[in-house]
Amino acid sequence: MRRFVFAALPFLSIGLFAQIKPSAYMDSSLPAAVRAHDLVSKMTLDEKASQLEDWATAIPRLGIPDYQTWSEALHGVANSGYATVFPQAIGMAATWDPMMVQQMGDVISTEGRAKYNQAQREGNHRIFYGLTFWSPNINIFRDPRWGRGQETYGEDPFLTGRMGVAFIHGVQGSDPEHPKAVATSKHFAVHSGPESTRHIANVDVAPRDLEETYLPAFRSTVIDGHVKSVMCAYNAIDGMGACANTMLLKDHLRDAWAFKGFVVSDCAAIVDVTNGHHNAPDIMHAAAISIKAGTDLSCSIWAPGFNTLGEAVRKGVVSEDLLTKSAERLYTARFELGLLDAPGVNPYDKIPFSDDDSVQHNELSLKAAKESIVLLKNDGILPLEKAPKRIAVIGPTADLLTSLEGNYNGQASKPVSPVDGIIKQFPGAEVHYAQGATLATGFSVPVPRSVFGKGLKTEYFATTDWTGKPVAVGMDSSIQHDWRDVEPVPELETHDYSVRWSGTLQVPAAGKYAFILEGGSAFPYSPKENYRVVMDGKVVSEGTLTKGKLEMGAFAVVAGASPTAPPVMSGTTPARMELTFDDTKPHTFEVSYSHFGDRAGGGATLRWEAPEKAQLDEAVAAAKASDVVVAFVGLSPQLEGEEMPIKIEGFNGGDRTSIDLPASQRKMLEAVSATGKPVVVVSMSGSAIALTWAKEHAAAILQAWYPGGKGGAAVAQTLAGENNPAGRLPLTFYASTADLPEFTNYSLKNRTYRYYTGAPLWGFGYGLSYSTFSYEGLKVAKSVEAGKPVTAAVTVKNTSARAGDEVVEAYLKTPQAGGPKHSLVGFERVHLDAGESREVTLTLQPRSLSSVDDKGERSILSGEYHLSVGGAQPGDTAAKVETDFSVTGTAALPK
Repeated sequence: MRRFVFAALPFLSIGLFAQIKPSAYMDSSLPAAVRAHDLVSKMTLDEKASQLEDWATAIPRLGIPDYQTWSEALHGVANSGYATVFPQAIGMAATWDPMMVQQMGDVISTEGRAKYNQAQREGNHRIFYGLTFWSPNINIFRDPRWGRGQETYGEDPFLTGRMGVAFIHGVQGSDPEHPKAVATSKHFAVHSGPESTRHIANVDVAPRDLEETYLPAFRSTVIDGHVKSVMCAYNAIDGMGACANTMLLKDHLRDAWAFKGFVVSDCAAIVDVTNGHHNAPDIMHAAAISIKAGTDLSCSIWAPGFNTLGEAVRKGVVSEDLLTKSAERLYTARFELGLLDAPGVNPYDKIPFSDDDSVQHNELSLKAAKESIVLLKNDGILPLEKAPKRIAVIGPTADLLTSLEGNYNGQASKPVSPVDGIIKQFPGAEVHYAQGATLATGFSVPVPRSVFGKGLKTEYFATTDWTGKPVAVGMDSSIQHDWRDVEPVPELETHDYSVRWSGTLQVPAAGKYAFILEGGSAFPYSPKENYRVVMDGKVVSEGTLTKGKLEMGAFAVVAGASPTAPPVMSGTTPARMELTFDDTKPHTFEVSYSHFGDRAGGGATLRWEAPEKAQLDEAVAAAKASDVVVAFVGLSPQLEGEEMPIKIEGFNGGDRTSIDLPASQRKMLEAVSATGKPVVVVSMSGSAIALTWAKEHAAAILQAWYPGGKGGAAVAQTLAGENNPAGRLPLTFYASTADLPEFTNYSLKNRTYRYYTGAPLWGFGYGLSYSTFSYEGLKVAKSVEAGKPVTAAVTVKNTSARAGDEVVEAYLKTPQAGGPKHSLVGFERVHLDAGESREVTLTLQPRSLSSVDDKGERSILSGEYHLSVGGAQPGDTAAKVETDFSVTGTAALPK
């Protein structure tokens, strides 16, 4: 018996609800594709076109609410309030633990459902509250200068494919007909910078590079991961925009890989088809050739896109059948998710809001952060098992919220900075903190806690003008808060609020200081943010932070956008104050901030540009007063990231022009090292930094990435030996920018570990441990038939007195002349107690044994193969075993 259910639509009157006659699309017992076909058949031409936009409009006569397809969940549910924040994707790659990535994906879909369910109860259909997540980013991190490389799983297609599939399995769940959420593999394809030219760049990629490096991870997520959505990229390939490219979307995705889901454009990428790549004369024709190629959904923001396709059909530019097919794909996904069923029909409707940002989920993010840390150097100083009596914690990333959270992030409700993690981990130690340096010359950083004495009294008001009695009072060590879409404290119960910080401010040296107060990110809405700054009883600055011209890169703001898109957001302008201090005495100080008018956004950060010498002197003083120095260096997602306006020495538009550690931080390291105290360097970044000085002079080096909300605790536990590091690098750490080919060159020649001919600082797959391991007894059949998998078994032993994890890495050299020097073909992270041995079995699939010729054709060659299994690449470790085996015959493999 069929069960007809009606979606809970608060905007429908009882009379209108009664007019909707039961149809097949309302029958939850039918397959999603059948329901989608029935529903779309009832839409008019223009209604179909309206559904092919990120802001899909409501169709009340059919009982269809509006829906925003755009949600983000790269390493935690993003942009929709508090969530569990895992390490940035590049850090998750460094775990070399697909099960951990899958568990992260499961947490994401659980928290996404919790947020969605609560949003439905509130009648909230806004962007970022849906269940179609535009993650993972599986582009190949071919060049460390790319600012968005932090969002990827590194430079290797095999590792990227394994991690991408694990993420998708976690997000979508085990039932393909009833996914917990939809994942999206992006950006298809051959997309990895530069950011400044991504809307106009054309990549003439060699067929071999395309098949060998740029497409395999996408193929894995489609064929092995069964991903339900794919996002096409901004750039053009072979002269045709990626979203209108039939070679990618038809020949590979639909035909060769049999992809059945929907394709969404990157945001404004359909505009790029006409404005950037000039493949069409206008947006309507760009939409037409894009839907013909296989794109189903246009993310257009404040511009027209696929909503022009109704007119295109009327003008005979495109067939209505294509709109029907795309709409059916989109609605198949919505029906599979249960978004149009009555509350309670889908079992995921029972996931409570309390599952969001839960204690258990945050414990998992801490575990992931600990697994992600890579020990690059250790002269024996680590772990600090006998806690030093005095520890200097210095550096600009020691207390930097953005370098915990990364980009495309949720908001950590209780972030643990490295300095706080160390204070808690070493309760008997005297901790001397100094910021020491800015991240890069010309770039401001948050005013450090050392300036504010015992801290700042923080008062929260349920008014927007700091009047009335505060509903909550607390203390903050500094002012750096990210309150996107949340009330700062539960007592507020309103998104219209104000906050006041008061205390004293004491600069480290007399001189000129610039202070910058910036508000929170509110994309794509326009709340109001006002402020006032008072020093020694006098107002030094006041006004609004939400003013100025909107700067959104290449997003086109023109008439014709979806009617449910919000008004074009206002720009934001941080407040800048330049103050000169004649003394280093405490001054009374007060910062007031208010947020109102829209729930989006919220947050405040007080930054400064301080005299370099004053910062260095503080760092040196802290070092002299301590037994060991822990120096936190690195970058921030405000320096490296997506299409940003920044342009200073070493950085341009979100990318880096130099991979060196910025000069300001290098000077800091040299100054504290000159005190003679041992220096442990902790690098927090989304990419590889040339830590050349540190490799030569530091006692130890940890790479901690952007480690998530609990990252500071993970670092501290690793320093103390409570966590035994076992992370491995997912990309090559080059010694110099001069070692890299041109950034715009997509050829793999002399790129990544498979083709690089130089000597890196540290290679892909490298990572040390507090334990030691040995390998023996590699067992592989001496001869195998082409097209058959190969089984390799090896015994791994923990030869130390400390339990720890080891990552077993298998690299293969094929007989192909001019092929990669070797390629990763298998890996497994295993835990071994002290003295424990275990046999680890790896299955090498036929595609891992294959080679790609210059025509882009893949086959398994006859001949001798060399296999190395160990704790790193063959040349980077003595803990390995190697053998040769032969393959008889040949076997051609499909795209």
